[in-house]
Amino acid sequence: MDIFSRYAPFIQEFIYLNKWDELRGIQVAAAEVIFDTDDNLLLSSGTASGKTEAAFLPVLTMLHESPAKSVGVLYISPLKALINDQFKRLELLLLDAHIPVTRWHGDASQTKKHALMKNPEGILQITPESLESLITGKRGACLNMFCDLRFVIIDEVHHFMRDARGIQLLCVLERLQKLTGVVPRRIGLSATLGDVSLAQNWLNTGTFRKSAAPITDEGKKRVRLHIERFVNYADERDFVERDGSGNIISANDIGDIGNREHFEYLFKKTLDKKTILFTNSREETEFIMANLREIAAKNKSPDVYRVHHGNVSALLRESAEDEMKSDDEKIVTGATVTLELGIDIGSLDQAVQVGAPISVASFAQRLGRCGRRGQIPQLLFTFVESLKINSDDVIGPINWEFLRIIAIIELYLRDQWIEPIYPRRHAYNLLYHQTMSHLKSNGELSPAALAEAMLTLGSFSKIPQDDYKALLSHLLEIHQLERTERGGIIIGREGEKSINSHKFLSVFEAPEYLLVKDENRTIGTVDKVYPVGTRFALAGMTWETIDVNAKSKVIFVKRVPGISLVDWDVDFEADIHTVLMQKQRSVLESDDIYLYLSDRCRERLAEIRYIARNSGILQNLVTQISAKRFAIFPWVGTRQLRTLHYALSHRKIKNKLPWITCPYLEVQLSPSSGADELNAAIGDILRSPPSMYDLPLPENAQVRGKYNEFIPQFLLRKQFIEDYLDFEGLN
Repeated sequence: MDIFSRYAPFIQEFIYLNKWDELRGIQVAAAEVIFDTDDNLLLSSGTASGKTEAAFLPVLTMLHESPAKSVGVLYISPLKALINDQFKRLELLLLDAHIPVTRWHGDASQTKKHALMKNPEGILQITPESLESLITGKRGACLNMFCDLRFVIIDEVHHFMRDARGIQLLCVLERLQKLTGVVPRRIGLSATLGDVSLAQNWLNTGTFRKSAAPITDEGKKRVRLHIERFVNYADERDFVERDGSGNIISANDIGDIGNREHFEYLFKKTLDKKTILFTNSREETEFIMANLREIAAKNKSPDVYRVHHGNVSALLRESAEDEMKSDDEKIVTGATVTLELGIDIGSLDQAVQVGAPISVASFAQRLGRCGRRGQIPQLLFTFVESLKINSDDVIGPINWEFLRIIAIIELYLRDQWIEPIYPRRHAYNLLYHQTMSHLKSNGELSPAALAEAMLTLGSFSKIPQDDYKALLSHLLEIHQLERTERGGIIIGREGEKSINSHKFLSVFEAPEYLLVKDENRTIGTVDKVYPVGTRFALAGMTWETIDVNAKSKVIFVKRVPGISLVDWDVDFEADIHTVLMQKQRSVLESDDIYLYLSDRCRERLAEIRYIARNSGILQNLVTQISAKRFAIFPWVGTRQLRTLHYALSHRKIKNKLPWITCPYLEVQLSPSSGADELNAAIGDILRSPPSMYDLPLPENAQVRGKYNEFIPQFLLRKQFIEDYLDFEGLN
């Protein structure tokens, strides 16, 4: 029997009404796994390839044929917006199926939540935080709600794997399994996975099942790419300061020629085209969109410019999403990572990327936003660089960001490679969070029972018992926990403050934000007070502060003309993979002509290749770049380069990583013996690496994370060493 015939009648009707010519390969493969095995299932394929339907159609068929005695399907998403989007799609599909769909997040109906607890059935759509809240605060209800749970569908698996919320999610799912005694099958959906086996292991955590990951031939997609370059020349007109990757540090004069040409070019290229314009920071998004709006006003063109990032109010973001779904609206939306995920925004004419994406995975996500519904994906890259007439060193004129753009394109489109996502094995801050959550849910437990509950969770299986014992002792000392007269452990007086905070459920860091309001309309949030009379940018518009309510943390504003700047105090983090670093080297070594480069880009690449080949960085591990400065080019990833940095410091050789995505280390030494000394030292390190625990790490060396304040420093140091340093990758 073919797969279509095995679907429930209401699904067959849905397919007829939507005029599907045939089922896609991934839909057939997924149905075979779901219908004919008891395995978990990982579906990894491009955006708009039909993954959601591939998962839901057979699952709903099974639920229709054999109704569950409780909630039958748990759909978990990283975003409320994705839940709302999927809710609309499922409602249409299930109109005649009598399978209810319930949303469960902060903005969802309380009435419907209470109704589901009384009569649990159908599909529940939820975020990790809301699921944590359920199992922590409503254990009894969870027993009833999930006693016959059949499937857990996890959307955007790659996002969870990279994020602390992924560990939280896996822990909560395992705790739910232990509570109910039910081990539902898991289905993971993702558009961008580099190493599928790592994702399968992640998905299987705590289920003791195998995971199927069917590979379907999607065929080679045609892609239209173009890269264009603009230049600010470092003379008296240039007041733009940039880092080594070409990123703007400060811009005191917005009238310099390269920026002006760039904005005009973007205006023309996005005119009457539905576009997402991606940047790597909220500040840059705000600045570019404000300039495009200004140019449109001068040209008497309509204001079609919107801004979509985490600090723009949900109402404005949803309004932009709705406008983009309309085929008639030619909206241009500036965005950061918020539109990388799979929110349905209809068909786009193109996507634009300003500067280099930080990773191949990010590029794949952004490319996947266009080319839906039969269109050829069209992506335009632009970048602006400042050129100095006299550089401080021989490799100073090399634009590494430009090289990264080319390397990312080649790795994804030609080599079909995406960064693998490695698990975090020593997330002590998440271990603290789950310990507190488990105690809140269960009450007093013996130390042995608590250790058994926590260390048997798959995400913490690599943490030794001695480490957990040390963590518990520390938490007792700082009164996060307390011992009872019976020797058990309960939440302490300081711990009560933590778990009773409305912020406890979330495991990601979020700054203290102030609400920005225009009368009663919320515009978004900022992380600093802009005094009365100060102008700043938000949601692509300029605002002037007219009042500040410090107690309520609200800034009242009025809209004013002109362009202004805004900044958020968030440190930029990036780990460049070794494969991406080595691809940049191969771009420099090769004579390949990339057809997607503009004439100006081709000329610039020729200059950069000439400089690189004549500097010696392609042939030598150590290269002298100025009178007393040397560059070490091992062509390895950020983690490996960071490890070498500490290893050299261990040998009393001062060195630095000039900027966060830099491909080399810089050292100042005597020119007469510098290269020989460095080569000898690196050779010794590679032959006989020092213990990573002897490396001269900063006192506060730690992986950034919420709840680090409750973790002993030696454990944070261990996490940094074990999860963020890598000697093996240096060889």
